[in-house]
Amino acid sequence: MRNKLLALLFLAAGAAFAQISIGITIGAPPPPRVVRVRPVAPGPDFFWVDGYWYPVGAHYKWHDGYWTRPPYVGARWIAPHHDGRQYFVGYWDGDHGRLEHDHKWDRDRDHRDYGHDHDHH
Repeated sequence: MRNKLLALLFLAAGAAFAQISIGITIGAPPPPRVVRVRPVAPGPDFFWVDGYWYPVGAHYKWHDGYWTRPPYVGARWIAPHHDGRQYFVGYWDGDHGRLEHDHKWDRDRDHRDYGHDHDHH
């Protein structure tokens, strides 16, 4: 009886620290769209972000490529990608650390998003 009680106690303690995760898996996105013409860069300090698929609910939506300025000198763009199991968003990385790209930042700082459809995000 004592062993059963001890086992029940361990099960109860384990359940108290268990985490439950619920998610929707929609699989990998379609292949990237082929872009035949890239608009001319609006200036020397602009960076082209290739178009990409991103998840919206239970499907993917296409985000056209666009010109933007990095958030700081030396920042490099890490493109969004799917590793076969999970989707990872794109972000800027460099000496000042990781920074999620925010299209509002572009517009607020007069950093023009040439070729960008603002309705996507």
